[in-house]
Amino acid sequence: MGAPDSLIARPQPLAIEPARAALIIVDMQNAFVHKGGMFDLAGMDIAGAQGVVRTIRTILDVARPGGLTVIYLQIGYRPDLADSGGPASPNWHKELALRLMRERPELAGRLLVHGTWDFAIVEELAPRDGDVVIPKSRYSGFAGTPLDSVLRTRGITHLVFTGIATNVCVESTVRDAFFREYWPVVVADATMPAGPESQQAATLFNVETFFGSVTTAADVTDWLRRAARP
Repeated sequence: MGAPDSLIARPQPLAIEPARAALIIVDMQNAFVHKGGMFDLAGMDIAGAQGVVRTIRTILDVARPGGLTVIYLQIGYRPDLADSGGPASPNWHKELALRLMRERPELAGRLLVHGTWDFAIVEELAPRDGDVVIPKSRYSGFAGTPLDSVLRTRGITHLVFTGIATNVCVESTVRDAFFREYWPVVVADATMPAGPESQQAATLFNVETFFGSVTTAADVTDWLRRAARP
């Protein structure tokens, strides 16, 4: 057991000051959540996405008043795709939206392009005044963005991760956070994988064993409520 105000997590509880923690909401965009979005058009299973939205909503309800910095990561591209890397970039060839827009001409300009419905953060989790929104054009939230400077300026040491997809953009950002000396914590039931459920288990194993900690939404909300008590 940790201190009375510790966050219950695996492999061990974490003593975290809410003022030095950030809730990282990864790519909770129409593309990954709703019918007609990029994941759905690609044949990905989005059955669990609405549950992830509801779970993140419950965390947000206590995170903002509890003193956590709320940071949204939002993946996408300029309409001219100048930030996609171009044909010489592996991102151009592997990132799903870019591939679909090349393979299906009717989707050109519609998937994860700035200003489109697909790119927008889901209405249920819309950012509020005081939240930070960081656009990105690669899987990791640290790649080519000001995320690191935003965190260091605010004295943040611990990152509580939610969002989609666990095994792609969440895990990529978790690994980069670890390499930059942050303490990553993944909220297992506030994330969802791209691909089979085995990918969720694999990422959570990697995080718990090698890169950080794993917790649940109930434990996060309980920790914040306990930390707020006088």
